[in-house]
Amino acid sequence: MTFSPVRAAGFFGFWVILTGFGLADLAVGILAAALATRASLILLPPHSWRPRPLLLVDLAFRFLSQSVLAGIDVAWRALNPRLALQPGLVLHRSRLPPGPARSTFCTISTLLPGTLPCGGDANGDLVIHCLVASQDVARQLATEEALLLRALGGTPDHE
Repeated sequence: MTFSPVRAAGFFGFWVILTGFGLADLAVGILAAALATRASLILLPPHSWRPRPLLLVDLAFRFLSQSVLAGIDVAWRALNPRLALQPGLVLHRSRLPPGPARSTFCTISTLLPGTLPCGGDANGDLVIHCLVASQDVARQLATEEALLLRALGGTPDHE
């Protein structure tokens, strides 16, 4: 296991914010930061993603706008009986390995109108419940995953 000075500095900075900067507390703060760093490296090992800040900001704005549009779409479908619902499951073969990046993708995919990730199947594909199951959903999922990969600055091999 490697040591991460960036994580350690972050945890120590958090300690200082919480307790203030007192010389008597520094030893305890250093120990707490070291233990927190060790635990974080066990629970969330380092990876080789190289996030692109501007693309992440763009993705965040897309996330917010899609959340509003998805809410309107679902409400419209619920209140308008003429819009036919065709609930079903769509399988999505994710290019992301299991872990934080795939969890982030699942969160983003909830914002496509009428979609909700339900877990994975035996092959490792994501199972997505849809109000209107169609190929458009599969294409939208692939688009969102590609945008996330670009924003993370990596390829699926980088986990």
